[in-house]
Amino acid sequence: MPNVDYLLEIENISQRYDARSVVQDLNLRLPVGGIGCLLGPSGCGKTTVLRCIAGFERVQNGSIRLAGELVSSDRVHQPAERRRVGMVFQDYALFPHLTAIKNIEFGLHNLPRADSKKRADEMLSLVGLTQAAGLYPHELSGGQQQRIALARALAPRPRLLLLDEPFSNLDVDLRQRLCLEVRAILKQEQVTALLVTHDQHEAFMIADEIGVMHNGVIQQWDTGYNLYHRPSNRFVADFIGQGAFVAGRVLDEHRVEIELGVLEGEFNAALPVGTAVDVLLRPDDLVHDDHSLLRARVAAKAFRGESILYTLRLPSGANVLSLVPSHHDHNLGEDIGLTLATDHVIAFPS
Repeated sequence: MPNVDYLLEIENISQRYDARSVVQDLNLRLPVGGIGCLLGPSGCGKTTVLRCIAGFERVQNGSIRLAGELVSSDRVHQPAERRRVGMVFQDYALFPHLTAIKNIEFGLHNLPRADSKKRADEMLSLVGLTQAAGLYPHELSGGQQQRIALARALAPRPRLLLLDEPFSNLDVDLRQRLCLEVRAILKQEQVTALLVTHDQHEAFMIADEIGVMHNGVIQQWDTGYNLYHRPSNRFVADFIGQGAFVAGRVLDEHRVEIELGVLEGEFNAALPVGTAVDVLLRPDDLVHDDHSLLRARVAAKAFRGESILYTLRLPSGANVLSLVPSHHDHNLGEDIGLTLATDHVIAFPS
């Protein structure tokens, strides 16, 4: 039975092109007012899911419901224009011959002229571009064009907003700023939204919950915190954040031994005592400490301004990463001291 607390319900959808399976038995539920994200590498099937939700593609198996209404199945296909789904594209898709306000008004043609103009003005104000009403797309910056695209998508009051890699054409600083602005706008307007991206930083900044996709399957649907600290499998552990695997052995339910010593903390999975494991060490698990007897050799370094990411070689030859404040500037080949600082132990059977 559909659950009206969830705006979007996807149950066991599959999609293939010829003999190639793109999406496999995918399930997803997004609550009313929630912001979700499908995160994964290129070719994992995330944009195909978005196109199926929007109605641009038919599903071959399973079902999609919006506010409890069946819109897609192997027998039902509600046309895209009837689904009340807004979409923001990677390339903005603004009409070059229309001004900013005319672009926003484009989807409001069913309203009286005065109501259409009022709603477009509201949207311009919402995205902070009232002064750009009469400008054409080529006269706007990339960030401004993206805001207009968002305003146009929100203007008809869609019940669901889909965002397909909306920030990939922007530089890093603008991307980060817009991520925060877009999240604030969506929450202010209480819009239910689903974002698709390959950039985990975008996902972390915008989404309430994130589904990590690989080979057409959601590997884990969870908060950003849990994806980072409690990954459900090795793919998620590898894909989210940075880190390096080292060999270890489980001592008990809260301790694992590696060549650097004994890690203590919350395990991501229950593993029998004595199990040989690969343990993921994040850069923040290894803290620089000049007074520590635990040493590792600098094999590489990447200056990041406020910090330096060191690649450190252990006596066994294994490499680990450590993120260190940049006033600790060590030379290649130098031995430096480390302290283990793990609250979460991420380990998988070897």
